[in-house]
Amino acid sequence: MAEITESDTIAGVHIVDPSVHGDERGIFVETYRREWFPNGREMIQANRGDRQAGCIVGLHYHLHQADYWYVPFGRARVVLHDLRQGSATDGNTLELDLGEQADGSFSHRGVFIPPGVAHGFASLTDMTITYLVDGYYNPRDELGVAWDDPEIDADWGLTEPTLSARDGANPRRADIEPMWQPHVSLRT
Repeated sequence: MAEITESDTIAGVHIVDPSVHGDERGIFVETYRREWFPNGREMIQANRGDRQAGCIVGLHYHLHQADYWYVPFGRARVVLHDLRQGSATDGNTLELDLGEQADGSFSHRGVFIPPGVAHGFASLTDMTITYLVDGYYNPRDELGVAWDDPEIDADWGLTEPTLSARDGANPRRADIEPMWQPHVSLRT
């Protein structure tokens, strides 16, 4: 049985430590179940990203979409930052490593990210990330905030990362319009 814990740092973020079953042939891990997230919606699209060591992707955020991330290969430093104006955890930043750990062990941990929480990752090794989303791609709901914003104060584990042009041009948190209110419906 998986252990699902809501983050103490950012409300609505759930961390999943799934059960791992294995023998001499290998392992089996159930990485996601809809029922683990009482306020989640059905995930309708699956994506995969492969990154070379030394990259940062993000910080991105959505007003209407939730994500579920899992790293089956390599090591990612995940950074989450609550942008939800009026949230009890507005302004909090959470960092966690998914996949390979510094001590050589492997964590099959996953993370559920609700709308309004900025999210990104650093590839600390060559890695693969899979993510499920509860909405189809919508360019109007693909927003970003600067990965190196001092207000967010994230420890990415990298000093000179490779970034996309889009991620390098994201505005600081102070320069984005507060667009999320807890009382507003998050579905389009």
